[in-house]
Amino acid sequence: MRNLWLFFLRYYAFFLFLALEAFAIVLMVNNNSYHSASYFNSANNISAELFEYVSDARSFVNLQSLNDSLSKENARLRNLLLSSPYSNKVNRVYVGDSTMRRYTYIEAKVINNSVNKRNNYITLDRGSLHGIREKMGVICGDGIVGTIKDVSEHFCTVISFLHKDSKISAQLNSSKEYGSLVWEGRNPKFASLKDIPTHVKVKIGDSVSTTGFSQKFPKEVFIGRVIRCDLNSGDNFYNIEVALSTNFPTLRYVYIVEDNFAEELKKLEVKEVEND
Repeated sequence: MRNLWLFFLRYYAFFLFLALEAFAIVLMVNNNSYHSASYFNSANNISAELFEYVSDARSFVNLQSLNDSLSKENARLRNLLLSSPYSNKVNRVYVGDSTMRRYTYIEAKVINNSVNKRNNYITLDRGSLHGIREKMGVICGDGIVGTIKDVSEHFCTVISFLHKDSKISAQLNSSKEYGSLVWEGRNPKFASLKDIPTHVKVKIGDSVSTTGFSQKFPKEVFIGRVIRCDLNSGDNFYNIEVALSTNFPTLRYVYIVEDNFAEELKKLEVKEVEND
């Protein structure tokens, strides 16, 4: 404290000059319209620049949060890939590479998205140049998203799950009983699981995931949880409401699912139909 007082005493003339200069500036601004206008214009410019810096800082903070989220999602997807290998091994003969992957995931950015219509669509920044084809499935870090509809060289459109024609094969993880998941067109946060028979035990909070029956989505992609289960008199199936895990209004990044054996399966199924 003593050194601080000695500092002020040594340079008191300088501090007195600054105080008088500031007082003179205040008097000039208050009593002169030209200088007053100049001062306030300069102050507004400084404030605007300050707000811009604050906005940039907030964007940077949000970017760090987004990067952390993406890093966690990449780690989860790597674990998912390790859990979904396709093996050529049979009882008698070992053929080929046992580490072949059934699915490949292509990252994409959402550039347009609707959630408040009866038929909603999403536009992504990936197209045929990136290997995208029609009818590929689309997921995100939280759950299902939709199915590829149209593809150009650099972009593609997705039929969102929030669409009257969307239907996904889904199962109750507790019992492995499966049915059809549809969107009723009301709230983007909820869907209905159909065709679950009444003899199945359904509990509130049961998790729901994909069955893997279609070529669009891998098995056991998380969809959501049961929040309501009703039974109308005389019905043989439950009315099950599911809270979707995907937050469609805030969707920013997704993964397009490529089934590496899609063509093989398609040819085989077409052959079976022709034989019938």
